[in-house]
Amino acid sequence: MIFTPLEIEQTLKMFTEQNLDVRTITMGINLLDCADGDIDRALRRIYDKITRSASRLVDVGDRIQAELGVPIINKRVSITPIAMVAGGSGGEELLRYAEMLERAAQDVGVDFLGGFSALVQHGLTPTDERVIRAIPAALADTEKVCASLNLATSRAGINMDAVQLAARAIKEAAERSADRSGFAASRMVVFANAPEDNPFMAGAFHGPSNPDTVVHVGVSGPGVVYSTVRRRPEASLDEIAEMIKKTAFRITRIGQLVVDMAAERLGVSRGIVDLSLAPTPKIGDSVARILEEMGLEAAGAPGSTAALALLNNAVKKGGLMASSRVGGLSGSFIPVSEDEGMAAAAERGSLTIEKLEAMTAICSVGLDMIAVPGSTSADTLAGVIADEMAIGVMNHKTTGVRIIPVPGGNAGEWVEFGGLLGRAPIMPLNTTSCTGFVNRGGQIPPPVTAFRN
Repeated sequence: MIFTPLEIEQTLKMFTEQNLDVRTITMGINLLDCADGDIDRALRRIYDKITRSASRLVDVGDRIQAELGVPIINKRVSITPIAMVAGGSGGEELLRYAEMLERAAQDVGVDFLGGFSALVQHGLTPTDERVIRAIPAALADTEKVCASLNLATSRAGINMDAVQLAARAIKEAAERSADRSGFAASRMVVFANAPEDNPFMAGAFHGPSNPDTVVHVGVSGPGVVYSTVRRRPEASLDEIAEMIKKTAFRITRIGQLVVDMAAERLGVSRGIVDLSLAPTPKIGDSVARILEEMGLEAAGAPGSTAALALLNNAVKKGGLMASSRVGGLSGSFIPVSEDEGMAAAAERGSLTIEKLEAMTAICSVGLDMIAVPGSTSADTLAGVIADEMAIGVMNHKTTGVRIIPVPGGNAGEWVEFGGLLGRAPIMPLNTTSCTGFVNRGGQIPPPVTAFRN
């Protein structure tokens, strides 16, 4: 890949002045060949394969960062959903699997390991159910392990039995980490239409259709897009879209260069580039501030969904021109705690849960890193999850929920998570009962548009 002198100059400016970074290099590792009827043998095989495959991941990432001058924030591993692997030993003693995954992640030095997961959109096997019930303890007892569940797809509909179990797991995970404001729940996400190649946590897992070992890269650039829009206050909306598209092209080129270098040096398959505008708590690195620079008083104002649609569409178009393997969640994230502009809008009241839900019909992920009162019931959480799954299913897109019921926390108070997870006001939820609905269980059928054969 050849960069012109002008491109090099522009790229260096993006890194030094506009908060551009490679958010993650994530190695996906297939563990299906580690399944065994003997749990001790299975655990040993899992540990050996992860530590063997990812032994050089951190070193290679650090070397690429030094050579290119490109900040690479996290190095991560994603694995085959553990429910697929643990079933070989009867799905018992799931916490032992979590402990072994934590040990492997610690030993190879990665920041996170994703894949304590189950794909349950069609129904629940006994092992799937055991995995879901084990998630709260698994997350509370580890630091690096992340969990995810795919509860729905546009082809299968929504598994409401799994939605109920997921809501209870989120509630329990938060309660088990009450001394850290429910932090364990921040490492769990539930999806509709989960992508198999997502490099971002907490939702990363190594899908069964992937190569044995593969490397994906996630690039983030809200600060670059913000600077681009800010330079042209007189621009029309179509001109803004064109500017963002060109910026996204340049950002994605960096991601493609990094994934090519990492795959070659690690001797694994090239994966995707995920171009997601994933914000951080830093000032100037906010998706909300991009929307406000387009002319909104604050994120959540009327017009916010339309502005986000413009942004997401332009980002995807620019990325697709820069790489033939754009994948994952590529687009715009709107997490509340991780985006200082979103948190500020939530505090002032312009951004509500209901408006965020509407915006998730456009963005790349869903209701993300939202703190709610600790008194929120599991049934209310299940209702929120079901609504978000319905948006994904009916619109044939990925949606997700990462929500933290803060133990002892009340609406209007602030909660600190630290690091990239930031801080956020605890947002009020509509607590009108949905118990009768979510407790019916069963399956919400897929839309008629699912039948395309």
